[in-house]
Amino acid sequence: MIQSINPANGKLLRSFDPLSPDALNARLVLAASAARTYPRESLDQRIFWMRRLAAIVDADSEDLAATMTSEMGKTLVSARAEVAKCAAVCRYYAENANRILTPERIPTEHQESYVRYDPLGVVLAVMPWNFPLWQVFRFLAPALMAGNVGLLKHASNVPQCALAIEALVRRAGFPRGVFQTLLIEARQVETLLADDRVAAVTVTGSEAAGRAVAAQAGWLIKKTVLELGGSDPFIVLPSADLDIAIPTAVKARCINNGQSCIAAKRFIVHESIYPEFERRFVAGMKALTVGDPMLETTDVGPLATRQMIDELLDQVTRARESGGRVLAGGSRASVEDGRFGNYFEPTVIAGIMRDAPITQEEIFGPVAMLFRVGSLDEAIALANDTPFGLAASVWTNDSEEQRRLTIQLQCGAVFVNTPVASDPRLPFGGVKRSGYGRELATEGMREFLNAKTVVIAAPELETQASLFDSPKAEVRSGKPSEFQQIAEQLRKFDPRLEPAATPAAESRKDAATQPSQSAGSGSESGEEPDKNPPPSRGSILGLR
Repeated sequence: MIQSINPANGKLLRSFDPLSPDALNARLVLAASAARTYPRESLDQRIFWMRRLAAIVDADSEDLAATMTSEMGKTLVSARAEVAKCAAVCRYYAENANRILTPERIPTEHQESYVRYDPLGVVLAVMPWNFPLWQVFRFLAPALMAGNVGLLKHASNVPQCALAIEALVRRAGFPRGVFQTLLIEARQVETLLADDRVAAVTVTGSEAAGRAVAAQAGWLIKKTVLELGGSDPFIVLPSADLDIAIPTAVKARCINNGQSCIAAKRFIVHESIYPEFERRFVAGMKALTVGDPMLETTDVGPLATRQMIDELLDQVTRARESGGRVLAGGSRASVEDGRFGNYFEPTVIAGIMRDAPITQEEIFGPVAMLFRVGSLDEAIALANDTPFGLAASVWTNDSEEQRRLTIQLQCGAVFVNTPVASDPRLPFGGVKRSGYGRELATEGMREFLNAKTVVIAAPELETQASLFDSPKAEVRSGKPSEFQQIAEQLRKFDPRLEPAATPAAESRKDAATQPSQSAGSGSESGEEPDKNPPPSRGSILGLR
């Protein structure tokens, strides 16, 4: 049973039966059929549908935002912003698909050489609940614009969001089967991925989910993109503007109720400014309003599930055991009319031992860890001391520090004097246990495209060309290729090519047309026959 439960009050919203094996197969048949016909649609037609999808998303903004808030607890204000971002990514790919998909010409000695980008076919997307629309749209928009077909296995606690996305795509006019939501349980993913009709898979979620899918996809030799967890550092150095950095730090930790892979989680602050940063940061976290996510005044809503509350409580306990001092929060939040909601206090913990196991984990909720460092080198070392490598936010106005941080931090993105954010115009993804591959921008669209090399040789100008004839294609560089140079040197060994005419050669030619005096004798001119005739082509190649 797949259930939608409101995390703000624990009430059951709707229940759904998972697809039966026969029903799932019917969806696969439809997807496979669409994968054969949909790529034939013109790019202009796909652009039209994508623009229409963006307009429908904008028009339905309030309903979509309310669905997200009731189903996973994000504040209504942040849900509206998420809807707007989904429309923006649709427009980005509608405007840029032609540029991204245009074949790239490569100068070679051939008449034509280029790389074209072809869709892979049916792509399975296994998506998380924390950004129920945005996570899907940042896959959906580039995949459909490229001519791929999408199958969505969404998180089981946001089924209404999943169904709403499929309905939006159909209303926009995309052909039947181009994008389908599959209400299935996690155990059914293995069967789905093993089906030959599925060409590739993208996963956004936990490290455990990524490992399981990637292991199976690797065995099946199917393309994967993984966007997994993060423990992003927020580094603050002495030259930073604290009036901007500290309020941003509070927002960066509690974005989406603290449930974001790119939320700042480890705050690494230089010792010269640490006391002020700690004091003001703790005050900012305490000032946040925790409550009903439907209210405009709420800063932090409930966590998505009760299990997450239990996991956070366990992590806070282990942080205390590793020397951590809880400076704010640390337990469930008391909310009026929210006795059954999944609320947690914005929490700040300082003084944790740096080798404590908790520092190597991702904390998915409004819990911040503070660390004091004495130098830039120490800050970089601490920031990199994690199994994750998604992104980093660094705060310094020193150009040399900025240069070193952007080079030496081991992550997929570095944001200087601004919080980490995903942007349709920029590639998004990580390294180490944060995954591999990229979403968004040109790189994201091409992840699920076949970069197909095409070479067209020049037509031969002679019907009986020698093996060592120079290629007739125009050399774009203006210089003969290495092959041409070698071929020119070997041309004289080809018995079918006559040497340039000289008086002596003409004399030998005339003599050769006269009857010989006797077998084995010289010519009439008295010259001895050539005892070393040029070798045949076969002997040059070592065939004789």
